[in-house]
Amino acid sequence: MAEASRRDSLRLYPPAKTAVEFLVHSNLFISFSATSVALTTVLLGDLRFESIPLFIVFAVTLFVYSFNRITDMSEDEKNVPRRARFTKRYGRLLLAVGVVLYVAAFALAFYLELPGTPFLVLPVLVGAAYSVGRAKTVLLVKNLIVGFAWGAIPLGVGVYYGVLLTPKILFLSGFFFVSLTVAAALFDIKDIEGDRREGIRTVPNVYGPGATRTGAAVVFVSLVPAVVAAAYFLSSEFLVLLGFLGYVLAYVPFSTRDRGSLFYGFVIDGEHVFLAVLTVAVVSF
Repeated sequence: MAEASRRDSLRLYPPAKTAVEFLVHSNLFISFSATSVALTTVLLGDLRFESIPLFIVFAVTLFVYSFNRITDMSEDEKNVPRRARFTKRYGRLLLAVGVVLYVAAFALAFYLELPGTPFLVLPVLVGAAYSVGRAKTVLLVKNLIVGFAWGAIPLGVGVYYGVLLTPKILFLSGFFFVSLTVAAALFDIKDIEGDRREGIRTVPNVYGPGATRTGAAVVFVSLVPAVVAAAYFLSSEFLVLLGFLGYVLAYVPFSTRDRGSLFYGFVIDGEHVFLAVLTVAVVSF
């Protein structure tokens, strides 16, 4: 337990660490991160800013991840005991908040007759397949589910604005699908022991953490030419994605087993918040 506590530590002042722990363990930060993907899509897609699609993404993400934290309790007790204790204490309350927000998002979409409203049930089905079903025990399926879910965010934005099949939306969907699939594999490095105990085959516990980091770096580097091509054919503003790739390549070497949930939940999940801030700056100036 002492080792787990050290793994969960970040070099932050106590008040800052407490705030970060709350944001990460409560799933608020990951929800802001998903909302950041939607915002980036809006900005790079040259779409008008509206709060409704951002709220829907936030609400759905909070619900799905709050549900996942409860179903993954046995794994978290081994992998991330601090988060498990937080979930035991506040998990049901946060899930209730997530349910209320999700129902509100669905009701709002239905009331406004938004296109694609029926597809709001899709995240629930994907979350159920990930959390309750045994799909995540199959090698790579767990990561692909995560990549699919996050890659669907730009598609949802495209449906909302009526620009689903435009090159910008499709490129961003593919880009986030690939990058999040890889990030999900890196996340599994901290969960090797618990995943093995639960019979979950992941890239790190089959091929090892070193090979996982090397493979991740190769994939991220291979996305550079794709981003350059997108900047040439679609918009020069897509070069902002190179900043995102620089960010993720910087944290790959530090994605080791001795890093705690705050590193993975704040530094890695913060990649999308970083990208959104960078995109706002680039688009504004």
